[in-house]
Amino acid sequence: MYLVGAGPGDPGLLTARASELIEAADVILYDRLIPPEALAGARADAEVRYVGKEGGGASVDQAEIARLLLEHARAGRLVVRLKGGDPFVFGRGGEEALALRAAGIDFEVVPGVTAGVAAAAYAGIPVTHRGLASAVAFVTAHEDPAKDETIDWGALAAFPGTLVFYMGVRQLPRVTQRLIAGGRNPDEPAAVIEHGTYPDQRTVLATLATIAGAASAQDVRAPALTVSGAVAGLAEDLAWLRAAPLAGRTVAITRARAQASGLASQLRALGARVSELPAIRIVPRPLVVPELGDFDLLCLTSTNGVQLLFERLAEQGRDARALAGPRIAAIGAGTAAALAAHGILADVVPDRFVAEGLLEALAGGPPVRRCILARAASARDTLVAGLRARGAEVEVLTLYDTVAEPLDEAGATALAGADYVTFTSSSTVRFLLEQARPSPRARLVSIGPVTSAALRAEGLEPHVEATRHDIPGLLDALLADAVTRT
Repeated sequence: MYLVGAGPGDPGLLTARASELIEAADVILYDRLIPPEALAGARADAEVRYVGKEGGGASVDQAEIARLLLEHARAGRLVVRLKGGDPFVFGRGGEEALALRAAGIDFEVVPGVTAGVAAAAYAGIPVTHRGLASAVAFVTAHEDPAKDETIDWGALAAFPGTLVFYMGVRQLPRVTQRLIAGGRNPDEPAAVIEHGTYPDQRTVLATLATIAGAASAQDVRAPALTVSGAVAGLAEDLAWLRAAPLAGRTVAITRARAQASGLASQLRALGARVSELPAIRIVPRPLVVPELGDFDLLCLTSTNGVQLLFERLAEQGRDARALAGPRIAAIGAGTAAALAAHGILADVVPDRFVAEGLLEALAGGPPVRRCILARAASARDTLVAGLRARGAEVEVLTLYDTVAEPLDEAGATALAGADYVTFTSSSTVRFLLEQARPSPRARLVSIGPVTSAALRAEGLEPHVEATRHDIPGLLDALLADAVTRT
């Protein structure tokens, strides 16, 4: 049983030990404020369950969390209780450790980087600094007013160092009033840091007397923490975190969940808030791959196709040597990269990552007599028809079906709030729009002309179409549009 700190938000601050345990876990019980990428390393067969708490929203009772910990630990499972920041800093890790100890269950605590230090550092604020602060106090500002007696405001006001308040956005006016009433200097520097260590981190600077009003005027929202003390005055001189180009924007991803994580990570690194709303799911088909040496051309149209082709070959006791006979064509740099990961370099990769582009690229090469096309069941027949028109015999190897992924209420709400909605195939368009529609204010981003045509067939005009019809091209197009709309 492991109580693990996931750090404050930047996935780069996740410890090596935390990553190791996440990869090994049978069960992961995680909180709300963890880096989205933290769960990326979990095993596909692991039970991953949200047990977080949210102010004013749905929360899992602490007694239920303890029950789950004991149930899974007693069953002999490797359990990771994953908490934002450090489990023993305002994370109720101590309570859960006591429950485990009372039940006779061994546990290990894996400390994490806490936001009170990390978010301040990302804002250019050292919580201690020679000549300014030789001590720092961490305080939770999330208590009910009825429990104010647990905080000695007079002692805090007289504290000769830096004060860091966690979870105190709504309580900030009360906090500052109590400190000033207790004798704290109203003119001392103060800062509120929103989304600490994330690419869209935002810092509001003021004095202790004015910070609550400044944060309200800037519409600062949780999660945020407040730093009060002379060191906050260093923020302007020591600020180093550059504003991310997509900071403040929400981007919805509609591609299949298995493929969404890479795009989501890149968008988050650019400062975007990401809503993963997979509209499709890939369902492999059981099949036997024929002898490929009987063909003079093998065409692959997607990374999914590459992965599933090699999975089917492996089931038959075969490997990359099975592809030694035919020339190999790949539609798109991503498909070519997936092949390269298996040791296969594509012979033909068209400049335009669509079927028409591949037909053009093949036109100047050796004639195609027999072609096998590995693809999805719902793929367009443009390539098949084009090759057959040139006299080629074409066999279609249907590797998978693309089916709709249900969109729940939370997903529909997230879609309605998105600033950008990305579409990476005509199937993502069709299956998403069968269930919900983006807000009229959302910018629709298409990966290419086929996807754009699917949007137009649904009565929607894409605002952005990638010139290069792959994920890097889609990102470039989205970024270029965002820059023009700042």
